Amino acid sequence: AMADPSSFASPACCLTRHLHLRCRADFGARALRGTAALTARAEREALRCLVLDTRDVQVFKVTVNGQDAQFAFGEKHSFKGTPLEITFPNELRRGQEAIVEISFESSPQSSALQWFTPEQTSGKKHPFLFSQCQAIHCRAIFPCQDTPAVKLTYYAEISVPKELVALMSANRDGEAPDPEDSTHKIYRFSQNVPVPCYLFALVVGALESRKIGPRTLVWAEKELVDKSAYEFSEAEAMLKTAEDLAGPYVWGQYDLLVLPPSFPYGGMENPCLTFVTPTLLAGDRSLSNVIAHEISHSWTGNLVTNKTWEHFWLNEGHTVYLERRIGGRLFGEQFRHFQALGGWRELQNTINTLGDKNPVTNLIINLDEVDPDVAYSSVPYEKGFALLFYLEQLLGGPDVFIGFLKAYVQKFAYKSIVTEDWKNFLYSYFKDKVDILDKVDWNSWFHAPGMPPVKPMYDMSLSNACVALSQRWVQAKESDLGSFSSADLKEMSSHQLIEFLALLLLEAPLPLSHVQRMQEVYDFNAINNSEIRFRWLRLCIRSKWEAAIPLALKMATDQGRMKFTRPLFRDLYSFDKSRDLAVKTFLEHRASMHPVTSMLVGKDLKQDQ
Repeated sequence: AMADPSSFASPACCLTRHLHLRCRADFGARALRGTAALTARAEREALRCLVLDTRDVQVFKVTVNGQDAQFAFGEKHSFKGTPLEITFPNELRRGQEAIVEISFESSPQSSALQWFTPEQTSGKKHPFLFSQCQAIHCRAIFPCQDTPAVKLTYYAEISVPKELVALMSANRDGEAPDPEDSTHKIYRFSQNVPVPCYLFALVVGALESRKIGPRTLVWAEKELVDKSAYEFSEAEAMLKTAEDLAGPYVWGQYDLLVLPPSFPYGGMENPCLTFVTPTLLAGDRSLSNVIAHEISHSWTGNLVTNKTWEHFWLNEGHTVYLERRIGGRLFGEQFRHFQALGGWRELQNTINTLGDKNPVTNLIINLDEVDPDVAYSSVPYEKGFALLFYLEQLLGGPDVFIGFLKAYVQKFAYKSIVTEDWKNFLYSYFKDKVDILDKVDWNSWFHAPGMPPVKPMYDMSLSNACVALSQRWVQAKESDLGSFSSADLKEMSSHQLIEFLALLLLEAPLPLSHVQRMQEVYDFNAINNSEIRFRWLRLCIRSKWEAAIPLALKMATDQGRMKFTRPLFRDLYSFDKSRDLAVKTFLEHRASMHPVTSMLVGKDLKQDQ
């Protein structure tokens, strides 16, 4: 088996198959404290030990089948954490199972958790906690085999202050008063589909819910719950479409949870409970493709999983492909092509930023001594999608290719795989088209940095207006600025405005007079759609418009979605007039930022200690 460079665990020796977690959320100490009982199965004869991943986790006691067991921590690694080696009192035969129970406590600095004081929440009355385990942070909550090669079922009992609600990436299994503490209550959860550790998730807060579909509740703080219910009302239509494209939905419930603004991602596909950023709340459902994306992960990622993070494109490329197929069903094939072309431009933008010789722009990356959080970018999403879109066009179109995708999910469901497994299955599924497949430049697609070797074909119907308007601005002289007016945008959707701005960001910076005129005629400052605002503010900072500095700093700190926060801070750092203020603002906000966001922005601003 291929070793996972991001984990200390050895699943080839011993496999954890089930977790029974019992813990308490202590908001005063900012710690999760309790026991993790792992059912471990020996995968070879005469097994004497089990190595687990941990990161800044205290361990007080370990038992194996109720007997005290010796344990020791290995050497600490900068981002992988510290291996925990447990010695069994008696050796295990191959196939024999043992229950390894670990008493643990997480650190207040855990990279997996963000704790909020009441003042940091919308409601201002109660504290809040959420976890984000992908890629390798589950080990910063409790000791585990923190590799996507291993899948386990879990049962959890979480004790929290009784005025709060706990939710997990699992089906809800009731609640009861805590017999040991009358101020707490215990929430129970059960996840009967085996999942990798990175899909373990917990949230605790003053949450309310609204039912928006037969299997969907939206959860949020009271202030946002109705707005969220409106924004995400297409969830059931998207689920039905996804089932039609990829096969039955096996997870039971599909709930959505809106997190505080510091949540570092657009969404996280936690099973049964997708986590999303409040920056999706545009008021017009225009950013709902993120919901289609997280729904799609219920098949690609959560059922068929990358075996190591080096093959992350298997999760994300297929999920973007499914997300855009859902968009095509609901909003038309031209819209799918428009989104696909937007993705190609996003890939160009990322490769411009990272450099076209940078090895993290390979589709399959090498993570030996590389932190997956540092390597993370749009490449696995958009280069992965581009490969699948190119193959779709090569192999006979969307109807033919979805047959492959459905068969692929069926073949590898409940498993973890590498690219070679995917490619072998592609060749066996299209055995009558091997001559076509052999013409694909697989080596460049997989192992070369920079843009892909081939560009797929895109229907331009919805893109043409964006291209034309962006080119008018690029080519305009001072004397032409009077020719622009608010009428330019009359026929354009918010998706097209995003694309118009994205196109301008691929060009050399506009003269300052141009962006000032753009504000005069289009009043982009008045638009609160996060995707439009983000690109508009980047455009202003790149054109050195000093009036935009406070607006860009405000957006970079009012929310913490890394897609927005990191480029805004980077642009502010690159502009001599705002560099010092960007650093000062970051240092002021650092303590209240999400731990991963603060680490990465610190690197971007050269502030990492």
